[in-house]
Amino acid sequence: MDALWPLVAERGWNGFTFPELAERSGQDLTELRGRFPSKFHLLWLHSQTVDQAVLRDAALAGGGTQRDRLFDTLMRRLDALQPHREGLIRFGREMRTDPLLSLALAPVLAASMAWMLEGARINACGPAGMLRVHGLSAVWIATLRAWEQDDSVDLGTTMAALDRALDKAERVARTLRLNEDEPAEPMAAQ
Repeated sequence: MDALWPLVAERGWNGFTFPELAERSGQDLTELRGRFPSKFHLLWLHSQTVDQAVLRDAALAGGGTQRDRLFDTLMRRLDALQPHREGLIRFGREMRTDPLLSLALAPVLAASMAWMLEGARINACGPAGMLRVHGLSAVWIATLRAWEQDDSVDLGTTMAALDRALDKAERVARTLRLNEDEPAEPMAAQ
């Protein structure tokens, strides 16, 4: 991954080749082929690596509300992405113009968000869990868009965007009764 994302930052997702990645990573092209049948498999590995880094630190997350735990979990996820920021930002911009890549990555995003929910001790199983996963995916996408524009060291703008996105998601979750421990919020009359 340390070789991949600088290469993506320089040449774009579709602009680099496996031989370039092999050279940059110090791997034999045959070894690389054995581990990664396609570029898409690199994205799976990256996602899994980030998930594991966040979950490894999940034990550090204290109690608090579900919302607090989700906020902490997603901020740890951003911390894990920060070393590869330039490449990830370029990839994100390119992905928005490539609907097939976006569609192919939807299950990768859903799997990661399910793990983020579980890491925050929120059930991601069953129909309610699927709705939570989709909601958290929307929160994450909104947060990444803010992160893309936030050059500050403390990521204050990103944290504010995450906070707003979680507020919206929390209102929807209450309306849909996805938070078992909280009363439902009535739908607003239109």
